[in-house]
Amino acid sequence: MITTYGVSVHDVLDVDCLVGTTVLAGHNGMDRAVTRVNVMEVPDVIDWVKPHELLVTTGYSIVSSVSDEAGRSETFVRLVRDLAERDVAALGVKLGRYVDEVPADALAAADEVGLPVLSLPQTLAYDDLLQQVHARLNEVQAGVLERIDALHTALTNLVLEGGDLDQIAAEVARVLSVGVLFCSTDGRERAASMPAELRARLVEADLFDPTGRFRVERASRRPLPVGDGQVRLQPVVAGGSDLGRMVCFSPDREPTADDVFALERAATVAALLVTRQQAVSAVESKYRGDFLRDVFLGRAGETEYIVEHAAALGWKLDREVLVVSAELDPPGVEERVSSRVRRSWQDRFFAAWRQVTEAHDKTVPTVEFSSEVVTLLPVPDYADDPDRAHAETRATLRKLVTEVAGDRGGGRRPFSVGVSRIVTSTEGLPDGYAQARRATEVGRRMYGGGSTTHFDQLGVQRLIALIPDDRELHAFTTEVLGELVEDTEDARDLRTTLQILLDTNLNVAEAARAQFFHYNTMRYRITKLERILGSFSTDPHLRLNIAVALQALQMRE
Repeated sequence: MITTYGVSVHDVLDVDCLVGTTVLAGHNGMDRAVTRVNVMEVPDVIDWVKPHELLVTTGYSIVSSVSDEAGRSETFVRLVRDLAERDVAALGVKLGRYVDEVPADALAAADEVGLPVLSLPQTLAYDDLLQQVHARLNEVQAGVLERIDALHTALTNLVLEGGDLDQIAAEVARVLSVGVLFCSTDGRERAASMPAELRARLVEADLFDPTGRFRVERASRRPLPVGDGQVRLQPVVAGGSDLGRMVCFSPDREPTADDVFALERAATVAALLVTRQQAVSAVESKYRGDFLRDVFLGRAGETEYIVEHAAALGWKLDREVLVVSAELDPPGVEERVSSRVRRSWQDRFFAAWRQVTEAHDKTVPTVEFSSEVVTLLPVPDYADDPDRAHAETRATLRKLVTEVAGDRGGGRRPFSVGVSRIVTSTEGLPDGYAQARRATEVGRRMYGGGSTTHFDQLGVQRLIALIPDDRELHAFTTEVLGELVEDTEDARDLRTTLQILLDTNLNVAEAARAQFFHYNTMRYRITKLERILGSFSTDPHLRLNIAVALQALQMRE
């Protein structure tokens, strides 16, 4: 990428040959960047100008092409507007030889569009102007490159000396006078150097969701204005892998071209650090996961060894816990994704769980087993009030799930969660893990994706889920329910009535009220149901079969 660095119109006027220049109009455009100088000698110069040029003229091409004052004024106005539209930096006019003054209408237009109109010294020589302005531009470019190289060297040394993302963010923020944060591709914050007042402005701009996720999707395609400043996202990429985002918030100005170039260099260094961290993390994660898997399989050793080894990993296992199993929901039939994309989803999912649980309690084990994430969530020790302990644990779980899910932005995927009964000892962890896995599987079948299911909530459903042959289940439900298994509006309506009757212990009046039916209407429906199913109102064994069949049908739907 070739980047050209400019200086403002205001700074250009400091060169020696422009001493004595007067700004006639367009004072609010004095910060426009100048990157080159052009001389206007033909009336159709507008076809040849380029952005960020300082265009100078004697006015001869205008007065020679138009004879009357009104026409010259109109030509000047059109020239000013066309130059502003093409992002020319400024228009300089040598008054006195061909043009005595710039028309008032043209000056008003210049003020309106913010294009500086300059009265140049009569002694100005164009070759001096070209030489001195380009010398000034070379000085600026050399200074910019020196600053960027110094930043790059400092960041590289940080990485080589074992620095982390927080230090890189702090150095970039210091050099560029901006707020910086690093986050995952879906906006989960990893490191930051963002003063509280700048973070508050981003919150006011609704760039953080309630769980603290930065809404990367809102600034992913183009810079995002925030007040007088701007937010830019710089991808952190290495070897074709998208590793994260670097967010830069310039609070009172738009980042310049050299700022953007510096951010690109900083993102490259950050990618090296993230790649190294991921390699180390992958080894550590596999080691931790293998250990916990051995615990779940009952082959990790004696209880004392398990507790001591877990403590060496920073975990605390000698306490009551809930085993939590979380899995990404399968993609829809219309989604065709590669295995590499699925792996990136899983990596991001695990990183989110680990970050959220570590923020809650660093001693909480969180590991990845290929396609699932497992967490051992501690239960508060309220020996005299177990109900309170259970309620607080469930509230904590809901909070963790909400924070991992965020607002579904940034490419986050829906997931299902299964939760075991309370495990009181390490010996009970294998059973707890099996319960959590079963809760995830049955919950997804019963409630669909995005569900959180507790094993204690499952009754006969977990027994039904153990039946491997779906054909046997289908045969059973068809045999018991008959035509009620059909996917018709009438069959669904009758199944609803049947379920409510079972839920109310065949209390006809209560079931009628629940469905807003007249009592006689409900009696009629019972008669119709018994014609299809048999005398379930008097046969408890038939009612049991019907209840089980309804649950099996619900899980299959």
